[in-house]
Amino acid sequence: MKSKRFLIVLILTISGLNNLRAQNTYDIVFPDSNTSQVCQQCLEIFNQKPKEVRFSIKREGNNLYFVVNDKKWFNLLFKNAGDGIAVDIVVRDRYKCEYETINNTQIRGLLLKPSYAKKLKSGLKPTGENAYRVHVGRIPDAFINDELEYNILFLSNKNLCNYYWVYHLESYPWELLDMGMYLDSLTYNPKEIKPSGSEEFVLRNKTLKFIIPFEKNKSEYLQDDIRPIYDSLKLTDFNIKTIKIKAYSSVEGRLERNVELQEQRANSIAEALQAFQTSTIKTEISSSENWVEFLNDIQGTKHENLANLSKEETKAKLVGVLSKTLEPILQKHRKAVLELELEKKDKYKNMLSNELLLKFNTAITEENLSEANAIQNSIFEKMKTKEISPEFLRKMAIPKQSKFVKIFNKNSAYRYMLDVREAVIVYNELLELEKLVPKNAEVKYNLTAIKIKLWHFKWQEVDETKLKSQINALKNYGIDKTLISRMMVNFHIIKAENLMRKRDYANKDKSVNYVNANYKKFPLSNYDYLSLAQFFTYYANTNMAIKLLDGKAKSIDVDENLLFYYLNLTLVDINSTNDPNYRTIMLNAINLNKTRYCKLFNSIEKGGVTFQLLEYEYLRNTFCEDCHN
Repeated sequence: MKSKRFLIVLILTISGLNNLRAQNTYDIVFPDSNTSQVCQQCLEIFNQKPKEVRFSIKREGNNLYFVVNDKKWFNLLFKNAGDGIAVDIVVRDRYKCEYETINNTQIRGLLLKPSYAKKLKSGLKPTGENAYRVHVGRIPDAFINDELEYNILFLSNKNLCNYYWVYHLESYPWELLDMGMYLDSLTYNPKEIKPSGSEEFVLRNKTLKFIIPFEKNKSEYLQDDIRPIYDSLKLTDFNIKTIKIKAYSSVEGRLERNVELQEQRANSIAEALQAFQTSTIKTEISSSENWVEFLNDIQGTKHENLANLSKEETKAKLVGVLSKTLEPILQKHRKAVLELELEKKDKYKNMLSNELLLKFNTAITEENLSEANAIQNSIFEKMKTKEISPEFLRKMAIPKQSKFVKIFNKNSAYRYMLDVREAVIVYNELLELEKLVPKNAEVKYNLTAIKIKLWHFKWQEVDETKLKSQINALKNYGIDKTLISRMMVNFHIIKAENLMRKRDYANKDKSVNYVNANYKKFPLSNYDYLSLAQFFTYYANTNMAIKLLDGKAKSIDVDENLLFYYLNLTLVDINSTNDPNYRTIMLNAINLNKTRYCKLFNSIEKGGVTFQLLEYEYLRNTFCEDCHN
């Protein structure tokens, strides 16, 4: 599993001297019209920099260090005596909402004395694997208690040639796309997207998602209102285990009343569904105004200018005639998005584990495969809730005979799904099973999926060519081509990682491009989207990650963590944030989690992307409207 935290650097264009603050600039030369000439060598080194090379400023106490992951590139950059670095210490107070405007200055804060090539090279020391650092300055005592960030001036022959500011990209655990395992059918192991450091996940049951439209001013939904929806679910063999309801109001009217109405509607839906079954349904409800679809739907109409107004200004317009005119649009925005997690009805649910084991082994002895399969599924359900330990699976006596192949395969595959560390043992078990049924598609698929993981974790020597042939050969056993495509994408994700370690950047890029060209061939879960986006970002292909997530970010039911990851990727890109549609994405984030959205504008050291995002007037206006209160 990958869990990386790193800093991305963004280059800013060098402007003239006119706006330079009246402060000590030491011996730095600020070129004007002849930048390309005096900075030619420096600019060429940056242009030729492999995208995998990263650098930043790190603080330890009062000391600041320049950190880089490629010593060879560092020595190339600081080749001549006048080549160096200077640090610009930027203070958060520069961006107070009370200020009407932000002074557009080339140096945003306090400029520290430059460090030049001789000192930089002699002071560069290793600091961990593939990391080096050198001391480049101290924070003045007057700034110690301020919220700070640190920009970098790159100097060539004492000329300022590049000015960089650094932002933080929040990371999440990620791994290969889930290939699933064949149990009764192909079963996936969907994970919740959580920030790094929280890797627990729970095996989930079957889920259904659907939408209930709301009638204007109607807040109570009775059992008879919900019955057509419940009947359409055909829950003969299932109970509803959990309900997640996201209730949305149209944007006109008072916010407090809108939220109150949506919560009433959502609670009445949950109560109506509960009336259909005796077992308790765990319910999670959230509510918000549907700004996302409102801003999407007015695009291209004569009312699209409303998108340029603040939320309060828009509400003031949406009264009287205009509200009636826009009602055909607004009525589509009043709805609940329901996600139901179902669990199979289990006649063995109240049976103790020892009784279950005895009954299962008896069913196997009597070759009652139908009952054995039902008991096995009941045992699996108890493992999901941790009523039974995974060790229980080893006590289930299943003969290695062709008639018991499905049950044996399920037992082994489920052990692997519960704990990937069982991969080698399960792989060897399935190899023995394959000898009994050499053409069984489910066993073949499970073997291939585990072998890909073994290669990924380097738990077994794997011949790339043979593995690739094994994946493609699955089509001969009737395995769907979309599943084969998913496996091939995983193949190239692993290959890219291996080539990266060898610093074979050209062939690594070929594998990255393969992944980018093929992920649309199969459906993706939220966790898959996140994993792919982080894969692209890790290899400095941010544009690929943004394109992948564009559609999801504009969806009303986007996963919160996925949306905030998208914001991390795009907030620093002025071309993205200047797009009128970007406000839709920001309001989506504010509706989902306002506190988290506002935190993006904290300093890096306080968990934000960077407060220097507030240099952009558009972002600053949105921040001051929604966060500064």
